[in-house]
Formats: sequence, C-alpha cells, structure tokens
Amino acid sequence: MRHLPALLPALLAALMAAMPAAAATHDFDEVFTDSTLRIDYIFSGTNRTQHIALARMSKTAGWYGRRKNLGQLLLGGNGQLTVLDPATGDTLYRHSFSTLFQEWQSTEEATRVERAFENPYLIPMPRQRVDVEVTLLDTHNRVTSQLRHTVDPQDILIAHHSQRRQTPWHYVRQAGDSRDCIDICFVAEGFSREQMPEFLAMCDSSIAAITAHEPYSSLMDRFNFVAVMPESSDNGVSRPLLGEWKDTPLGAHYSTFYVDRYLTIPNISRLYDYCTGIPFEHFIILANTEQYGGGGIFNSYTIASARSPRSKLEVIVHEFGHSFGGLGDEYYYDDQYETMYPADTEPWEPNLTTLVDFDSKWRDMLPDGTAIPTQPDGRNLTTQVGVYEGGGYQSKGVYRPTQECRMKINEVKEFCPVCQRAIRRLVDYYTR
Repeated sequence: MRHLPALLPALLAALMAAMPAAAATHDFDEVFTDSTLRIDYIFSGTNRTQHIALARMSKTAGWYGRRKNLGQLLLGGNGQLTVLDPATGDTLYRHSFSTLFQEWQSTEEATRVERAFENPYLIPMPRQRVDVEVTLLDTHNRVTSQLRHTVDPQDILIAHHSQRRQTPWHYVRQAGDSRDCIDICFVAEGFSREQMPEFLAMCDSSIAAITAHEPYSSLMDRFNFVAVMPESSDNGVSRPLLGEWKDTPLGAHYSTFYVDRYLTIPNISRLYDYCTGIPFEHFIILANTEQYGGGGIFNSYTIASARSPRSKLEVIVHEFGHSFGGLGDEYYYDDQYETMYPADTEPWEPNLTTLVDFDSKWRDMLPDGTAIPTQPDGRNLTTQVGVYEGGGYQSKGVYRPTQECRMKINEVKEFCPVCQRAIRRLVDYYTR
C-alpha cells in the first residue's frame, strides 16, 4: 500500500481511457449536412459468438431523423451506434437499437448453427471524416462485439441515390415539418395495386388506434404519418406452416424461430430500399393477412396483420410500444430457452426492473409506504403503481410497474403511468 501514490497517475489514466467518449454539445448544421448516410451491416454468429461486418454505404438527400440531443442516448437498447470526431474523441451522434439477430441468439437453434442478419442504420451525413462505432451487448449489458470504421464523406464508393425513383408514397397525416416532428412510416406488405385504397384506410384506422392511447393522444402535434405503397405480385404473406410462400416486397413470413404467430421480415435492407428518400424514422408494416400475429423490435420496425380483427386495437399498439417506445413485455410464461433478464443486471427497458438499479426506474412514482415487492390486490389494476413480480417472460426476479398494462395483456385499453411517462420522455428526446 505504501506504493499507492506512485500508482495514482497510471490508475487515473486507465480510468480516463475506460470512460466513454465525451458527449459534447454540437449544433446539427455545424457537424452534419442535410443528407442521410445509410450504413448496412451484417451481424452473424451463434448463441455464444457475434461478428459485425460492414456491407455497404449510400447517401440520399434530406435528413429526417432527430436534430436534438445528438450525442445522448435516452435508452440503451441491445446495441448502439456512435459517431465520433477522430480528432477530439467527441461523440457527435448516438443511436441505440435491438435486433432480431440478438433475439435469435436466445433460441435453441443458435446453439447448433451460425446465421447472418441484415441491419441497416441511418445517420446524418457528416461534413468531415468521422469514426463510426457499432457495439452489440449481451443480456448482462456487456460488450460482446464491436466494429469501428472510418467514414469519409468524400469516399467515391459511397453510392448516391438522390435521383433514385421512389416508391409511391404520401403523407396521411402531417402535423408539421420533419425537423420538428417524428415521422412514422406505414409500409404495405402483400398488397396489390388494386388493394392500395384498402391499405390507406388501414393506415387511418391504425393511426386512430395509436392516438386513442395516452400519451400519444396529447402529443399528436409532434407526429407525422407517411404511407409507402410498394406493389406486391402476390396477395398476402408467407405462411411456412401451411407450405405457403408468397412473392411480396418485404418477404414477410410467420413462424419466425418456429413460433407460429411470430411474423417478421428477414430482409430489412429491402424495407430501407423501398423507403429511400422518403421521410421516415420508424416503421409500421401492415401485412395483408387475417392471421393474428406480429412483432416489434426497438428502433427497427413494427409489423402486424392488417386484417386481423384484433390487430388495430391490440397488436399494433403493443408492438409499437416495443419498436418506438422501447418498452419491455410485462407478461411471463417461464418457458423461454434462455433467461432474457439476468438477476444481476438492470434491464434497459424503462418499464422493467430487477431491482439492481431501481432508483433509475419508477421509484419516484411509488406512493409513500409502498411495499417492494408489491402484492397484487385486484384494485386499480392499471393505475396503482407498485413493484409487482413477474415480467419480461419470467415469473420470478423481474418486476413490472402495475398489475395490468397495455404491455402485459391485450385486453387492457391503456398504458400504465410508468409506460406513459417513458413514451412522453422519448417524444421529448426526439423533438425538444
């Protein structure tokens, strides 16, 4: 111990090196142009390995993402993309996400085969050379894979698509300029040209379903909704369980991970291709099918059956809670192949806790004297905030804010106060 003072400089240097890059405040126009850089990555691996590869980069005119809080993250996600100034180390832009690839890693199939998944991301086009760092995290919030590469805006191999012919699209509801609003993009999947009027009507009813819920209903002046209409050769979507495979723009299919009702798209790059040059930040894919099903992946997309009687009031709103709001599932069944929320790690989702860092969640919303954990009593099911055990697919060790919520069961008509606050904070993060 007598040698500790001599070690302090080295220890301080090591600590500084381990700290994340500075989130300096920069004006958008100082650092970026009003253009979009699309970067396509391939994520691959097994249940124990992860690899990140850069596939391609392309540029389009116009930037429709956030222009506020550029260097900060509100939610951590299961992965992060960071744009860095190579000269100063300043963080210029950050984006968080989750992926179907990481979800697949928790399945039994991932123990015996290596698979690859497409993952495109958009960043504002930098004025000068930057470093881009992509990081994937495990369920313990530990870095499992990382790729850092340089982007030179003068790179002649960055493809330009500013003159590319766009898929037919138009605004179905526009509250304001994209600079001030969040652009939600509805995309038709499995609709023929003749069925597009039906698709547009479904967009309207989907908007009505979302805006029927707080806090969206109070914040509609900060949302734009766009309809994108790629025409499909076949009507409907693929149903592998029945041996039905359709030729559709996005290749959507049920039975993802061999779960019959799990509807996803395997080719996310196609989704971005069809929406090139169109104002969007978040996707809602309406699939031309009556079969119940869907999915939602944080900062990736929501997909839901457009014709299922349950889709408008239930699936779309719930899955949009995942893809836009970053909310976790509050139900549980204890039959997943691998634990998604380890007891030693606080979930990044704002409506789940393992009590490791409950102060960062909704402790400030608990009524005085609330017991932790809180015993259900069947009263004030959606408004009585407590710490109720069961959530994140686990009956033990994970806790949710209320006895019932829109993120727990479809029959509930509203989000709980904790989920409402989380969504409101996220909308402010994008627009304030």
